[in-house]
Amino acid sequence: MESFRSLRSQSEELIWFLIILKTIIHLHSPLFTLHSKNLLPPPSYLLPFPSFLPPTSLKGCVSTVWNTVFPYLLSGISVGGQYALIAIGYTMVYGILRLINFAHGDVFMVAGIVMVYLSASGLPLWLVIPMVLIITALIGFVIERVAYKPLRSAPRMSVMISAIGVSYTLQNLVLYVTGGLNKMYPTIPGISETVMVMGAKTKMVTLVTPVLTLVLVVLLVTLINKTKIGMAMRAVSKDFETSQLMGIKINSVISATFVIGSFLAGVGSILYFTNYPTVIQTSGAMPGLKAFVAAVFGGIGSIPGAVLGAFIIGIMENIIKGLDVILFKSGLISAPLGLSTFSDAFTFALLIIILIVKPTGLFGEKTTDKV
Repeated sequence: MESFRSLRSQSEELIWFLIILKTIIHLHSPLFTLHSKNLLPPPSYLLPFPSFLPPTSLKGCVSTVWNTVFPYLLSGISVGGQYALIAIGYTMVYGILRLINFAHGDVFMVAGIVMVYLSASGLPLWLVIPMVLIITALIGFVIERVAYKPLRSAPRMSVMISAIGVSYTLQNLVLYVTGGLNKMYPTIPGISETVMVMGAKTKMVTLVTPVLTLVLVVLLVTLINKTKIGMAMRAVSKDFETSQLMGIKINSVISATFVIGSFLAGVGSILYFTNYPTVIQTSGAMPGLKAFVAAVFGGIGSIPGAVLGAFIIGIMENIIKGLDVILFKSGLISAPLGLSTFSDAFTFALLIIILIVKPTGLFGEKTTDKV
């Protein structure tokens, strides 16, 4: 018994070491050196600071702060919805296979690249968008069949290493196709238009994202609770071996899970790259990691938890990006502090806190291993 517990503890430590290692590698990828080469706009804390004085009256201060916070809040809700669509794929796969699918963020990135090349081929957008979603779902299906199905009875660590291998394979394939050059995402009529919301200028996609995310989540929950394939998913998630003995087609259930997760990642990529139109081989790294943190924060294996966690992270991340301006307009600081630098660090600090305080997440359930 003691040797089993020791082996299990060592395996879990190695899994988290691999997660941290992959994060560090991504943070040192070429995407994060573009600022120094003047290929991306400078961070917000290096931009000219507003030259006006903060209001003196309390009412005026509150009004000014709200007008300043609202655009960041709006953007955070939108980004949170996009993270949620990616996080659902993480949490569904983990719920069934107990696998952290590291390649999921790269499937999201590949969907963006596919959109770029299909739209450049001259096909109409009304045809390109469904093609992108279908191709993304097929990519998820192929990944599961090629990289994960042969390792079904292998140790969990072997599947984890395979997932990391798939992640870097996708990145290198895109690097080969694009030559490492930034690709501009096509403009999608309707959701790319600029609109005014309570005095804040934003894109229509900002308003569409949370609504579409909630609609897709409701449809997914209905699918899981009301359909035969959904019942099979819940059974496999509860007890993998017993479900197999009861005649449930495990391989079909797992493939369906990957297809659904990849489809939602494809939808998320359309919304995300409409806001951030530059696509490169590492574009899925940070959104994928943040979506994974959202899944852990909400309770990995819980779809509502993943969605809630994604919205919280998206909102807090964007509030931190605008924290210098908010504090200045509130009269609390007189010069920028560069706090927007910590917008990404917040996400991973939150992960550490959650793992210490509540390892199962907001809606996660404690599990016991039978020996």
